[in-house]
Amino acid sequence: MASAALKAFWNHPAGPKTIHFWAPTFKWGITIANIADFAKPPEKLSYPQQIAVTATGIIWSRYSTVIRPRNWNLFTVNVFMGGTGIYQLSRKIKHDYFEDKAVETAKEV
Repeated sequence: MASAALKAFWNHPAGPKTIHFWAPTFKWGITIANIADFAKPPEKLSYPQQIAVTATGIIWSRYSTVIRPRNWNLFTVNVFMGGTGIYQLSRKIKHDYFEDKAVETAKEV
């Protein structure tokens, strides 16, 4: 049974014998790099970069459900890419627009 599943995976139109498998697999590197940036201070994050990561994730997640054959590796990496981009953008926005007010309020008390 395992060999039948492995054979089906190997011969799938989006399987490891095609670029449709390897391109999203290597795209995980971008997502992992964005996860590694969670430790980076928010002031060092870039709006254009995180907007691009978020938009790419959202747009390609949708596209990966429309194309045939459906490429679940592409879908998954883009969902994670969009999620990490949204998280990083929220950190940057919170730091740039809300942190200063919280510090000023704390100083007044």
